[in-house]
Amino acid sequence: MSDVTWDALAATPLLEVRRRAAVVDDLTGIEPVRVPGAHRSAWNDGGGQSAVWYFAEDGRALLLTFDHESELNLYAEDDFALQESFYEGVPEPLVALVRDRPENYESLNLTDPATGRTIHYAGGVFWYDGTRWHVADGLAEYCREEGVDLFDESGFAYCLAVYRFGQDFAPETLAALRDANGRYGDEKEKEADLSALHEVFARHG
Repeated sequence: MSDVTWDALAATPLLEVRRRAAVVDDLTGIEPVRVPGAHRSAWNDGGGQSAVWYFAEDGRALLLTFDHESELNLYAEDDFALQESFYEGVPEPLVALVRDRPENYESLNLTDPATGRTIHYAGGVFWYDGTRWHVADGLAEYCREEGVDLFDESGFAYCLAVYRFGQDFAPETLAALRDANGRYGDEKEKEADLSALHEVFARHG
């Protein structure tokens, strides 16, 4: 199982992962949230794709990705049991961060019809044990059995592209990318945006 973005994430210290997540929160206007035992950061493209990070107080982390057009969109199937199985192998304290929690824009709930319990939906479930990242056992097993391309169908690379793991992540780089995409009307706009980017990066070390 190999993926460029996965390898880049694996090579990035968690402190840097958290810094990039905080910068992206700031740039996208998503308010970071404290949940019991963890800090939540997120990204969404406004069209149904998202990445959600839970940085636990004990140094572990949980990452959820979602692509609403993929084969791993279980929210469309309304299958609580299958969605819950995707979290198999993830330590329960991390799963507890998304079990019986309020919904939010990036993570709606699937409900167990028998018990009324809920869990956040996700096409991709990944976790960090304090040393390295893992794919959740249940997700990996499902993808093997069904012949599903795990990284492609979970939206992993797309949802993490904004964090530029394995690539330069600096105000000048982001401004250059925005310039290449035609964001600025003139050089003055670019200079003003670059100044704003520097302020954001400065806030997050």
